[in-house]
This record gives sequence, structure tokens and C-alpha cells, in this order.
Amino acid sequence: MEEKTKKFYFYVLLCADDTLYGGFSTDVFHRLEQHESGQGAKYTRPKFRHPLKLIYYEEFPTKSLALKAEYAFKHQPKYRKLEFLAEHHVTF
Repeated sequence: MEEKTKKFYFYVLLCADDTLYGGFSTDVFHRLEQHESGQGAKYTRPKFRHPLKLIYYEEFPTKSLALKAEYAFKHQPKYRKLEFLAEHHVTF
């Protein structure tokens, strides 16, 4: 599939331990299933982080833009992540 027809997403999960996880995917719901089954990122594998809740996702036209959004989110303190979510009308 060409990049022009693919969809690229940045997404945020709320973990059971009240932490936030930001990720990148071309299929958000499949990726959530992977996280929930323990096959996702190391961060979301421990059972104390479960259940996981998808609280935000955003589509980007290119992989590069989606990865930049993920990087920017991951490198913020929690209060900035919460500000980002509030600006995007995410309540949880």
C-alpha cells in the first residue's frame, strides 16, 4: 500500500495505574488489541497497567507527522500531556 493511501495515527492510552501512553500505528484498534494481549510496547505489558483505555487518536497524512506527534507527546511532563488532552476535548 502506498503511503498516500495508508493512514497514520498518533494515539493515547490511559493505563489503570493512571499513567498515559502515547503511540503510533496504522491501525489504532488492532494496536490496542496488541497492547491488551501483552504484545504491545514494554510499557503496557505489566498487568498492573491494565485495563487500558483508548482516550485519544488523531489521523495524519504522513508517517513522519504521526511519529512527530508521538515524540512530542512522549517527551512532555504529565501536566503538559493533560493540557494537550484538555485542548483536544478529551475527558476521562
